[in-house]
Amino acid sequence: MIPSFECRTPTHLLIILSSVCVSLQERMPQTPPFAAMFDSSSYNRNLYQSKEDGCGGLYYHDNNLLSGSLEALIQHLVPSVDYYPDRTYIFTFLLSSRLFMHPYELMAKVCHLCIEQQRLSEPGQDKNRIRKIAPKILQLLTEWTETFPYDFRDERMMRNLKELAQRITSGDEMYRKNVQQLLQNLLRKLATVSQYEEVLAKINATSTDRLTVLKTKPQSIQRDIITVCNDPYTLAQQLTHIELERLNYIGPEEFVQAFVQKDPLDNDKSCYGDRKKSRNLEAYVEWFNRLSYLVATEICMPVKKKHRARVIEYFIDVARECFNIGNFNSLMAIISGMNMSPVSRLKKTWAKVKTAKFDILEHQMDPSSNFYNYRTALRGATQRSLTAHSNREKIVIPFFSLLIKDIYFLNEGCANRLPNGHVNFEKFWELAKQVSEFMSWKQVECPFERDRKILQYLLTVPVFSDDALYLASYESESPENHVEKDRWKTLRFVSKVTHINK
Repeated sequence: MIPSFECRTPTHLLIILSSVCVSLQERMPQTPPFAAMFDSSSYNRNLYQSKEDGCGGLYYHDNNLLSGSLEALIQHLVPSVDYYPDRTYIFTFLLSSRLFMHPYELMAKVCHLCIEQQRLSEPGQDKNRIRKIAPKILQLLTEWTETFPYDFRDERMMRNLKELAQRITSGDEMYRKNVQQLLQNLLRKLATVSQYEEVLAKINATSTDRLTVLKTKPQSIQRDIITVCNDPYTLAQQLTHIELERLNYIGPEEFVQAFVQKDPLDNDKSCYGDRKKSRNLEAYVEWFNRLSYLVATEICMPVKKKHRARVIEYFIDVARECFNIGNFNSLMAIISGMNMSPVSRLKKTWAKVKTAKFDILEHQMDPSSNFYNYRTALRGATQRSLTAHSNREKIVIPFFSLLIKDIYFLNEGCANRLPNGHVNFEKFWELAKQVSEFMSWKQVECPFERDRKILQYLLTVPVFSDDALYLASYESESPENHVEKDRWKTLRFVSKVTHINK
């Protein structure tokens, strides 16, 4: 049986983030897409590039950077006239550095090094020198703002960004347009995120209102899922829309920020660890919970046994299509909902269900041997996406809770620092490799036509709580033992008292 997750208030938004590519000059350093970023050959070949370890504090083995002091790693991030860090290094360090310092502190140090080392603060700056270093500094800022835009919701980050940008443009006007484009793209992304959060709140309120109506007027129970969408293939496609849209809002840093602990010596009231820095990741887990409870609600609601059996078979077909699409998160949520006790205890209902297809799906998502079967299927979907000729073939939506678990254990399994005080960069490179794979998955555009009526139903229709599910289950098929009978009596009494108080 797949364990279910705690049900939370459902929230979601149907907005697609616009992907904006900043157009900089041709001599800007080129950056490969995420899918090609962390292959081992590029790591061995490019990570060290041509920069000499002049400041000390970096340790290599076979041309791989294994560790370094925090100061040396920061220095290694800063470009110079004849050096630009490899993209794998930029992504890995920006991702992991937040375990050691606030992003605004890192930005302040980077700005200081850029200004001091490249003499950007000198009144009579050499324009030729500016023209050599400015594109590289702009490219670093572009990668930071495009890959980790949520860092810049902090006013201190924006101040440092604008200060460094102003230094570049004051040295040479030719870069003003590039800087303006960079800032416009960043502000557009942040505005979209704010809009996303506002709509989340509205959908949350709508769901709560509808649940209140359902509790006070049970006779006005909602339509069932088959009435709204009688085609399981279409429903699987709409679920994939929701999955990809939610994934799109998760910043890569959220996987790491979930591990950030508040330093008890830190008196900063706006402490980085205290703030809601993994909200989109949590919202995605909430979606999984909602879908599981929605499946259980739809199965337990019908009064007639044959209707319940029909709903079960319907969701089995939905789950199978999710598997074929590569949408493993919806697949697992559906299986989780079917395995909830109020559903699994409906033996008379299940006796009417052709379960062969469901048995195959359960086998694919079997948790034994650390989800060996699922991991094999995931590798197959990943391979398919790498050679895909269409967006449909590119879709890989992992079982998200297991992905978080894998990243958590990778983080917990190795120390952040080595005994000599060096940052364990080898560990963080492995962490970044996993997160970068997720980044390539979340950027796939959903190829299916959107059906707003179905999406609205999936996102806002009220779902039963645990108690309501058990009550509906007992009323469909009577309790079989003393424990179930006692629970049924309690639930009916509580429901009656609640209804009277209303």
